[in-house]
Amino acid sequence: PAPPALLPYVPRVPPAALPGKVTATTFALERPCCVFDRHATASDAVWLAVAFANASAAFRNPPSRADVPPYGQLPTARSYMTLEMAAAAFACSAPSPAVLRVGGDTACWGQGGRDPCNGPLPSPGPYRVKFLLMGCHGPKAETRWSDPILLRRASSPSTIDPAPLRRGSDVAVIASVLASLGAALAAAVLGAVGAEAWGSLCRRDSGSGAFAGGSYRSHHIPPALPQPLPPGCACSPPGRGCFPPRPPAPRPAE
Repeated sequence: PAPPALLPYVPRVPPAALPGKVTATTFALERPCCVFDRHATASDAVWLAVAFANASAAFRNPPSRADVPPYGQLPTARSYMTLEMAAAAFACSAPSPAVLRVGGDTACWGQGGRDPCNGPLPSPGPYRVKFLLMGCHGPKAETRWSDPILLRRASSPSTIDPAPLRRGSDVAVIASVLASLGAALAAAVLGAVGAEAWGSLCRRDSGSGAFAGGSYRSHHIPPALPQPLPPGCACSPPGRGCFPPRPPAPRPAE
């Protein structure tokens, strides 16, 4: 049979931001719209060939659908084919999603790898992919291989350190100490301001009554008690002193 037509289209991961664009087991691809219209008929199907980057050159297009390498063959054959879709789904007039998800079917492991399946990718790769248009008599057209696609590396539970990172712990301790010092400083400042305000209020409200009371306790001289008069003295009017009584004047002779 004649070799398939080589199309200039190169598959790629969407350049725009996309949630889950590349994960540890999956990645997204732009849908190749309007790429196969000149070569496809209603009965044709489009497949996606997935291979490890170093094995893509050795990949051989299957002569028929019965020879399509299944998903379970990836660990040994280093390649497989998936995402079988009718060619009409990639026509220019077809309303279809803008991206395809490779490796999104987690139920593939339960199928035993006998049928084509879009199962999770078993390692970070890197991988290369290409689209292949197949008719009743074999491949009719194919795209170029993509650039290498490297997945994210999943963290192994055995590599997780159960103790917190020392650097992070030191930062947490320093932050805690600084927070405590800040709280203590704020409390001291508020206490000093409160004491000053309270003293000012006390001085303002004490008034002359408090001062008079203090003066009374410190400088008050109790009144003198009356002293007994000396014998033979009589009291004169106030302010005149005390003098001994004068003998009566003699009467003039009659």
